[in-house]
Amino acid sequence: MPDKLSVIIADDEQTSRDLIERYVNKYCTNLEVISKAIDAKDAIAQIKELKPDLVFLDVEMPFGNAFDVLEQTQEVDYQTIFITAYSDYAIKALNYSAAYYILKPIRIDELVSAVYKVQAMAQEDNFRELKRVLQSNLGSDSIERIVLPNQSGFEIIDANQIIRIAGSGNYSDIYLADGKKKTISKTLKFFEKLEENKNIIRVHKSHIVNVDYIAAYKKGRGGVLIMSDDSEVEVSARLKTKLLSELGL
Repeated sequence: MPDKLSVIIADDEQTSRDLIERYVNKYCTNLEVISKAIDAKDAIAQIKELKPDLVFLDVEMPFGNAFDVLEQTQEVDYQTIFITAYSDYAIKALNYSAAYYILKPIRIDELVSAVYKVQAMAQEDNFRELKRVLQSNLGSDSIERIVLPNQSGFEIIDANQIIRIAGSGNYSDIYLADGKKKTISKTLKFFEKLEENKNIIRVHKSHIVNVDYIAAYKKGRGGVLIMSDDSEVEVSARLKTKLLSELGL
C-alpha cells in the first residue's frame, strides 16, 4: 500500500462523518479523505469507483449494512475500520472476527489506535482471510468462525467444531472435534457471547460446552457431562436446570 492511504468515510450521520474527517486530517496525516458516503448504496458505488485503501464503515446504515457493503465490493481490495453505536451482536461479530472498530461517540485515541493497527495488518497477506471471516459472521445469526490469536499471528476455527472450552485464569483451552487442543490468552468471559449460538452453553464457571457433542449425562447435585471425546465436564447446580432444558429434559 502507498505511504498515503486514500480513505472513504461511510456513515449516515453527518456529524459523525465530519468528526471522523476532522480527526483524520488532524491526527492521521498519512491518510487522505477522498470521499464521504451517506448510506450503504452510496458506499458501495463509491468504493467500486474510487477503490480506496481504507473505509471507515458504519455497521448500520440506510439501504443496507456493513455486510451488504462487504459482500458487494469483494473485488476491491481495501481495509476497513467499522463504526458502531453499541450493539451486542455487531460487537460480538467484530470481536470474534478480530476486526477493528470504534464505538460512537467517537474518541480520538480509539480512532488513531484503530488506524495504526489496520496499517500494521495491511503489511500482511492474511487480512483478506480475516475479511472473509467477518463477512460470514456479520451475514449470519450466529458466529460461524472464530479468529484465535497466537504467537505467530492467528488461526481460524469453525465454531461448530468446538467440543468444549475450559477456562483457567487468563487462559482458555479449546477442545476441537478433530482431537486438537488450542490454548489462547483469553479468559472464558471472552467466549460468553458464543452462548447466543443455539448449541453453545455454559455449564460451569469454568466450562462452556457444545451440546451437539454431549454423549451422556450422569446425575448428581449438578451432574457430570460425558463429551464425545470421553472427557468429563462438571455441571454446576446453578446451571443444571438451564442445561437440562436445553437438552429437552
